[in-house]
Amino acid sequence: MRVFVTGASGFIGSALIPELLGNGHQVLGLARSDTAASALEAAGAQVQRGSLDDPQSLRAGAGAADGVIHLAFKHDFSDFVGAVDTDQQAIAALGEALAGTGRPLVIASGILGAAPGRTVTEQDVPDPAINLRARSAHQTLALEARGVRPVVVRLSPTVHDLNDPGFVRTLVEVARRQGVSGYIAGGQNRWPAVHRQDAARLFRLALESAPAGSVLHAVAEEGIAAHEIAATIGRHLHLPVQSISTDDAAAHFGWIGRFFSADAPASSAQTRAALGWEPIHRGLMDDLEHGDYFRP
Repeated sequence: MRVFVTGASGFIGSALIPELLGNGHQVLGLARSDTAASALEAAGAQVQRGSLDDPQSLRAGAGAADGVIHLAFKHDFSDFVGAVDTDQQAIAALGEALAGTGRPLVIASGILGAAPGRTVTEQDVPDPAINLRARSAHQTLALEARGVRPVVVRLSPTVHDLNDPGFVRTLVEVARRQGVSGYIAGGQNRWPAVHRQDAARLFRLALESAPAGSVLHAVAEEGIAAHEIAATIGRHLHLPVQSISTDDAAAHFGWIGRFFSADAPASSAQTRAALGWEPIHRGLMDDLEHGDYFRP
């Protein structure tokens, strides 16, 4: 299968390319810069120049492929609504190119906000008012009526591995800056986690065999308590560990505070049963103990 991948040079995309190539697929990756294009070529992928702001490049890439995996997203928390709007425009362009073909469109989404107060399953539908990216997921699933095989992969809030640019890396930076490794209130709230290589394998399986309309969970660990994450960060950085009040969380943590306070345990039981996906790579706490997160 020839697969068009947006976000192919990113954190998950750079793990997905070898996953696809190693399983007999060809990869056409979206690149908006010379640096990204060179990285894709070095990894063995072909290059489609363009960006999320260029619908023509998205239509061209999708039209030249047997399936699409859409990972790219503008992680701009200063204008998150604008980032979601761009994402929806990109999905519209991809859907237009795939309409009537029965080909797969697999997109990345998130778990937060799907079922506050209990363990999230694949059947739960996120509230778009809490999880704005749920709008993109709804839009994608609606493409089934237009002859596309849509699949939504909800990622754990923590996707971890060497060079992780995400939430845990940010928590480490906050701890260094504040001189304390904090958790919010009692720190009993839980975060699901998945290793990026396990996530990459799930995207490949979703592309190959997930039925139209599937919602899948990239969740290896259902929920790790925030105070455990903070304690490990504090130990490695030789910093005190302490509770930060809910009122002080925004000032202490910045933008990540509202995410780090969420209690969002999630199950992937249905995903595992449907696709035979079993995570095999090390868990988040093992990754933290390995020490990569604490190197300057």
